[in-house]
This record gives sequence, C-alpha cells and structure tokens, in this order.
Amino acid sequence: MSQTGKKIAVIICSVGRPDCLRQIVPALNNQTRPADRVLFVVTKPEDIGFDPAPLFGHGTRAETVIAAKGLPKQRNAGLDLVQHDCDYVVYYDDDFVPSRFALAGVERAFEAFPDVNGMTGHLIADGIHGTGISEDEAVRLVSAFDSRITDPAAAPLSVLRRGLTGLYGCNMAYRISAIRTNRFDERLPLYAWQEDIDFAARIAGSRIKTNAFSGVHRGAKSGRETAGRRLGYSQVANPWYLWRKGTMPARFAFKLAFRNTVANHVKAIWPEPWIDRRARAFGNWIAIFDILAGRSDPGRILDFP
Repeated sequence: MSQTGKKIAVIICSVGRPDCLRQIVPALNNQTRPADRVLFVVTKPEDIGFDPAPLFGHGTRAETVIAAKGLPKQRNAGLDLVQHDCDYVVYYDDDFVPSRFALAGVERAFEAFPDVNGMTGHLIADGIHGTGISEDEAVRLVSAFDSRITDPAAAPLSVLRRGLTGLYGCNMAYRISAIRTNRFDERLPLYAWQEDIDFAARIAGSRIKTNAFSGVHRGAKSGRETAGRRLGYSQVANPWYLWRKGTMPARFAFKLAFRNTVANHVKAIWPEPWIDRRARAFGNWIAIFDILAGRSDPGRILDFP
C-alpha cells in the first residue's frame, strides 16, 4: 500500500445523493495508492443505499457512518473515527471524481512539504458555477488527464499557491497530527457555507494549493437541500460570524458577502434555471437587517422554510 508506512483516510459526507456516492466508488478503487479507510458519512441508510465494504479491494476498510445532519457534524463524525489510526485525512465532496494518482500524490506531497499541514488540489474542471458536469464527462476528463502522466512518482511537485485563507472543501487534505482537538464548527448548520475556510484557518502550519493531486468537481445539482433564502442568508451572516470569530480576514469577508449579494441582485433579472436568485437576494437582506439589529446567527437558517 504505502511506501512510507503512513495511512490515509478518505471521508465523503452526503445527504440524499446515493447516485453520487455509487459513482465515486470506481474512482477510489482505481487509485494507484489505495486508501486505508474510506468513510461514507450519511444521515440515514437511504442516503447511501448500498454496503460499500464488499466493493473495495483488500486493504481498504470501507464503511458507512450515520451522523447527525449538517456538513460540519458529518465531517467531525468521520474525523473522530480516523484520528487515532490514520496519518492523513482527505475530504472529497460526494460529486468529486479524483485522478487515479490522487491519493499517492497526497502522500507524496505531505512527505515533500513537512511544513504543510493542509492542502487543496488542482481542479481539472469545476461544474459548481454552471449546469454541472455529468458523470461520463467527469470520468472522460479525468481519464484524459491521467493519460498524460507517464511517471507520476517522478513528476515535479509544484506549490501553486501559498498562504491560502482556507482550503476548497470538495478536495482537501490534512495532516491529522496537526488537527489535534480542532473540529468543524457545528454552529454552521446544514450545508455550512464557508466551513472549510473556518476549519483550515484554525490548523497550524502552512496551507497550500498544489498540483500533487487532481480531480473533477462535478457540481451536481441533485439533492441540494440548502434553499435559496437559506443560502442567501448564509452568504452574508456566515462571513460576518467568521470575521467576528477571527478565522476570516475582514477584507476577505466583506468581498465575499458583497460579491455574492451583488451577483444575486443583478442576476435576479435573468436567473440561471438552477438558482433561485430572488430567494438568495431576500436571504441576503434578512442577514443584513439581522447584523444591524445585533441578532445575526448562522443557525437562523433553520427557522426558514
């Protein structure tokens, strides 16, 4: 399995998208360096719809974990189970398709960059801002990318960016020894917008974007449970909360909230079919009024229909 004796855990959290979970299995099984543990963290058995254990090869312990609903709660449930027997943890979104060299690249990069405790990988393509990328197209893109790599062990490792504010949650890896008692903030409910930024900011050591591991984020639209008003509220309230908490710089938080609020209002005239821009804009204004009234709280989205 590993050339270094290190162990890698892969954690995939999901709600209501068993099709996505089934689709990621072949990509994980095709790794040149298989995971030691793969955890599918869901809220009920119906979220996955199959037993992953017999689908993985010898040496990979695959299991289903039932946790309370909410991305931070689910991420934490997986982390609690692997913290004491694995060295690195990789978080993939349920609609992510990794390169077959991805996990080998994670291990190689952590060994090469001892000062780095958190990494996000290179995206071959990202469908989150469009209609999404189909499974077949994602597999085709990853296969074409992998076919150009003749000797992955000899390929030069590059740091594409240093000093990141946070890591992109669809495709991020951590050195477990650096996590210690830190956990994802469960005050950020449901989809927990920006929880990846907050968590990364609390882990000591360098954070980088690297070419060491790659994949396609499909940006699948099925099963998303964060309604427009809820996400709109989070787009303003969550940066405010994280700035006050100290894990998001003021300038970054303002730009993030401002950019999304402007986009929602401008695009509400001709919205994308898959986005309820008007509901998001309405949620933006509720958050603004809550901030002015001193009652802003990320958990307020649980009160919305």
